[in-house]
Order: sequence, then structure tokens, then C-alpha cells
Amino acid sequence: MNAHPRLSIGLPVYNGEEYLAESLDALLGQTYEDFELVITDNASTDGTQDICRKYAAQDARIRYLRLPRNVGAAPNHNYVFTQCRGELFKWASHDDLYARDLLRRCVEALDERPEVILAHADQAVIDGDGKVKVPYEYTLATASPRAPERFRSMLFEPGGDDFYGVVRADVLRRVKPHDSYHHADRTFVAEIGLHGPFHQVPELLYFRRDHPTRAERANPGKRSRCVNLDPRRAGLLHPTPRLLAEYVWGFVAAIRRAPLSAADRQACYRHLAAWMTSRARPGAGERVEDRAPVDPAALAVSVDDLVAGREGRQP
Repeated sequence: MNAHPRLSIGLPVYNGEEYLAESLDALLGQTYEDFELVITDNASTDGTQDICRKYAAQDARIRYLRLPRNVGAAPNHNYVFTQCRGELFKWASHDDLYARDLLRRCVEALDERPEVILAHADQAVIDGDGKVKVPYEYTLATASPRAPERFRSMLFEPGGDDFYGVVRADVLRRVKPHDSYHHADRTFVAEIGLHGPFHQVPELLYFRRDHPTRAERANPGKRSRCVNLDPRRAGLLHPTPRLLAEYVWGFVAAIRRAPLSAADRQACYRHLAAWMTSRARPGAGERVEDRAPVDPAALAVSVDDLVAGREGRQP
């Protein structure tokens, strides 16, 4: 393995044995190969450790780190980033799938566009078997050169919680680590977006898996989701009103920290005030996973054709 890989992939996992091997095959089969894959196991109690050690023994690009106790999903996401060495970074999920060209196309986009801080690709929601349920049309204005416009779109448009692109690591070091209040992923992505534009690769290369044991499905309530993010959120000191207040304050604090002009900062505050008043336009709060599924026969894309490790699967 390259001692100084260009790209680091951080994969935090807890009890991911059901889909982990599929995701590892998809990552290790990428056409872009100059990366390290750092797996931080949150003290899993299933077969996750055995799977990770097996793959690490077969591919020198993998580093497997096992935490002595379950610290929660958010601290584990933050920890894996601290263990990575690349100038570029990508979080990966243990249950998602990645087309062979995803990393290459995102790295190329960042090399061609020095002003862009994060590159990601078109995506679709897949079911437990890897079949496309919902193709997702990305409508956010994160490519805008204007920070207030990027911020406004992440407030009002669905899909502002996706931080699984390839991002410049130095930018991540300048933003507040991922927190564990309600919708902390949205404030985290919004703060990244205040530092620079994103680029959307116009190819379907990323497949988000929706299944009953996925964190949001397994923890439908606000409190339970936050406890999953960080066990320290359990108890009377973290009632739902506090979690919601921290969510709103997270946007305020992100604006305060970001490298913005006075005019852009004021514009962001105005967008936030409008969002707080309206709570987003009708439908903007929807989850992409909950949209009506499409007819697989009407799709021209085959996940099995695009993703490494799925060759020869029966339709």
C-alpha cells in the first residue's frame, strides 16, 4: 500500500455483518486505487469483526481498528476521520453500494475544479437485495459560487444531509465535528457548504441502501436516533426540546464560524430566519427513502453491472 495514499476512506461500523462484505467488495473493486480504507468497529457484537479481519488480511489498503466499547455513531464517524492520512477523504457506509468509477470520477472533478471542496455523484435508493427503489434527482444549489445560495438550498431542499462525497480533508478540519442532536447531519453538511461549492458528477454511481435495520428505520423517534448517535444523549438531561434547540443553534453557530463576508453572513441569517418561520416549503421535509418506489423494469440502470462483486447475480 502507498505510505501516503491520496484518498482516505473512513468506514465506521456497528453490527454490520448483513451487508458489510458487499460494501467492501464494491469499495475494493474501484477503478481508482490510490486509497486507504480505515474501518473503525464500534465494539460490534455480531460477525463484523471476523469479516473485517478477513478482508484486511487480503488487502493491504485496509486498516481495521476495533473500539473497546460502543461510543455511538457520531463519535465513531469523527474518530475514523482522525485516523486517516489522505489529502482527500470520504466516509463510507457499511450497507451502501458504490459503482466502480465513483471514486475516480469524484477525484477527477476535484482535480479539475480547485474551487470545489466536495464532489459526489447521482444516487439512488436501493432495497435490501440491491434493487433500485427510488432514483434521486439532486436539486440542491450546492454548486453555486455564492455561499448564501448554497446555504438556502440546504435549508429548504430535501437531501441536505448527504456527507458521503469525496471532500478535501483540510476543509473538514476547519468545521465542527459531527454532533449528535436531532438532524445534526444537516447542520454538519451546511457548515461544509459554507466553505465552498460542491460538484455533482452527472452519473448514477452511488446507491444508498434502505432496509429495516438501517439506523433511521430502527430508531424512528428523535430521542432514540440521538441516543444511537451518542449513548450519552440518554436520560433526562437531553429531552426533545433541547435536541431541537441544538439543531437550530447548530445552523447559527455554523454561520458564525464560517469564513464569510459580513454581507454573506447577514444573508445566511435571513435565510435561516425564513426557514424557521416557514419550517420549509410543502414536501421539503420528506425523506427520499419514503417516496413511491419505481418499477425496476422501467429502469435502464443495473446495479449488478455497475458495482464490483455483483457480477453474475441473477435478476
